[in-house]
Amino acid sequence: MPRICSVVFRGGGRVYQFSAGDLELAPGDGVVVDTTRGTDYGRVVKGPDEVGADDAPRGLRKVLRKATDADLEAIAAHREAELEAKRECRALAKELKMDVKVVEARQAFDGPRLTITYFAEERTDARELQNRLGDRLGRRVELKQVSARDESRIVGGYGPCGRSLCCATFAGDQEPVSIRMAKDQNLPLNPTKISGCCGRLMCCLKYEHEVYVSFRKRAPKRGAIVRTPAGEGKVTDLLAPVDSVTVDLGEGRSATFKLDELGSAAGSGRKNDG
Repeated sequence: MPRICSVVFRGGGRVYQFSAGDLELAPGDGVVVDTTRGTDYGRVVKGPDEVGADDAPRGLRKVLRKATDADLEAIAAHREAELEAKRECRALAKELKMDVKVVEARQAFDGPRLTITYFAEERTDARELQNRLGDRLGRRVELKQVSARDESRIVGGYGPCGRSLCCATFAGDQEPVSIRMAKDQNLPLNPTKISGCCGRLMCCLKYEHEVYVSFRKRAPKRGAIVRTPAGEGKVTDLLAPVDSVTVDLGEGRSATFKLDELGSAAGSGRKNDG
């Protein structure tokens, strides 16, 4: 049966799956893998685990070998070259009076190819910067402009929830986020409350949106009179994340109930306007 391991690159975040073949690997091992960009270095974070032939992802690429001392020395040398390239790029951008933010310099594991990503608010022609940087470094350089979300995805970080940024954690997720999602979740439309590190709407809004939409279709409205295991009462709060509502039972009593514990009072969940 196929043996699959999960691998992360650079600082982590996105997890990719590779065929481990017959290699003896364990979480924490450095590995050289075959990717769409050529060979690259990563770190095993899970597996290898055996899966059924029908359950293995299609087009799965391979772990070529465990990283050797020579591989690690090459990676260390690449990091030095990348830091130098970032410094030079920032200096040249300043000389050219370009309002850009250099995000990352990355040298290919298997060759001299160097890609530098940068962020700018407006579409920027960086051809002169690219040519002069290539001359200064004595190598071929590719410059790539990225969005604010992509900048956060590359750099990584932590959100207000205390967890790693969604954009840096979940691979291949490009679904847009809209202000409608915040409205559907009854969030305050205050940019400081619903914006992420990138200054755009937080990615987590789209992950939770379907929960709120589904809940709203099934839940009684605030003020509706419902039957509960503790008696009849009025809905005072809606708790979508736990699929529950809070009900005022009268005489200073209130309790929280799951939706499947509720029954409509006479009038089919009528709303009490009192």
